[in-house]
Amino acid sequence: MLKPNIETFIACGSEYENADIVLFGAPFDSTASYRPGARFGPSAIRHESFGIESYSPYQNMDLCECSVFDSGDLELSIGRAELALGQIESRTGTILQERKLPLMIGGEHLVTLGAIRSAIGFFPNLHIIHFDAHADLRQEYLGASLSHACVMRRCHELVGDSRIHQFCIRSGDKSEFEFAREHTDLHLFNFDGLSHLVNELKKKKTPIYLTIDLDCLDPSALPGTGTPEAGGVTFIELLSATLELGGTNIVGADINELAPSLDQSGASTALSCKLLRELILVLSKNIIKKTK
Repeated sequence: MLKPNIETFIACGSEYENADIVLFGAPFDSTASYRPGARFGPSAIRHESFGIESYSPYQNMDLCECSVFDSGDLELSIGRAELALGQIESRTGTILQERKLPLMIGGEHLVTLGAIRSAIGFFPNLHIIHFDAHADLRQEYLGASLSHACVMRRCHELVGDSRIHQFCIRSGDKSEFEFAREHTDLHLFNFDGLSHLVNELKKKKTPIYLTIDLDCLDPSALPGTGTPEAGGVTFIELLSATLELGGTNIVGADINELAPSLDQSGASTALSCKLLRELILVLSKNIIKKTK
């Protein structure tokens, strides 16, 4: 059984035994290819979450109505990616074994691989919905196969063709886009096609892992990230896409790549807090629908 964290995300103080969702941080950024700092994202989001309300006017729902346990940040091996991924896989497996939903705060995007390694063991027909500026489909980056630039390529090796659905993608080398057009469900620049996908996945009750790289947002909305890319979506567009996932069978999720020190205004962290609040509410409503 996991123990409660000292400082939790706002209104996420349920007891572990009663929780439907278990929140945990993965403060790792050792493979950051440009600007580091994402390891400080989880703690910053928790701390700054008390600057927002627990109530969402977008969904007319309050976090106080949800059963969320915040287990705090993992103590990860910063210099050893494979060891850190093993720790994330183990924590995700513990949560899934208890029939709870793991919700991870990164950290750089490589942390997603640890969660997927665990989730695929519980849900062999798992699909991944991926919001990101970058394709993350490189075979290797500067000689390393474990990199945030390669995370979706490593995930593809686990789930196979046509089960990774990528949205907002606007950056990568030519080989990544060639690979995507053959092996993934690629949607460039925005969320066009998401509604159709959601309807199809709902019909089949397909298990979904949702991963949100915050650099899918335009840098004007979120400059505090390691690899900002011009031409991104707005907060409202990302929020609308997240709300559209209501009613799907999401079995795990993460938000990653906030580097709070790269935005001294604090606006990037505040946005991340608000998005996490909305995601928790969507996941909670999905759980309620499944239990009825």
